[in-house]
Amino acid sequence: MKTIITIQHTQSIHHTNGMVGSWTDWNLSELGKIQAGNIGRKLSRELRDKNFVMYSSDLARARQTAEIVGKQLGITPILRQELRERNLGRCVGKSVQWLRENMECQEKTVDDRMFPDAESRRDVWNRLDPFFKEIFSNKEENLMIVSHGDLLSIFNAMWLGLRVESLNEFEIYGLAGGVSYMFQNDDGKRFVKRISDMSYCLD
Repeated sequence: MKTIITIQHTQSIHHTNGMVGSWTDWNLSELGKIQAGNIGRKLSRELRDKNFVMYSSDLARARQTAEIVGKQLGITPILRQELRERNLGRCVGKSVQWLRENMECQEKTVDDRMFPDAESRRDVWNRLDPFFKEIFSNKEENLMIVSHGDLLSIFNAMWLGLRVESLNEFEIYGLAGGVSYMFQNDDGKRFVKRISDMSYCLD
């Protein structure tokens, strides 16, 4: 049996100032810090008798979410670059408006890139795949993953055993602060118990 809880980082400054997230190292907003604290407190009550290993993107907004949640659980996050948000190339550090006005390629397939130096969805899939295989080959039974919306949508597809090309047809996206529960039974069958539950953010 393997239990996985994913947490999409809580509100970041880039959610409020019109800037692109991606690999820009935005901090959490004050609301985001409160949301992360709420998530940590609720999970600490639910997981009182279980020991979890926490992995987190090393970008500030995810790392800060993981640190705040981890403090409530007595866990130190393990930072992994594989869990970073998608790299959008030359628009990193620019505004969403700039992105709309200067995008060089409209993304219609998993292989399209907004800019030549950006990652495609397939690139992110290939970046995440070794980590995904690692966590299923190790002996850790309870894992927590703190990451970003685009990355976690790809993780969700992997969890369901889908091919990368499925992302051309549909995606399972969450919201900032959403908590998802998944588990794999001893026969190897995977279950989704909860997707992007926003109630954990609330007081």
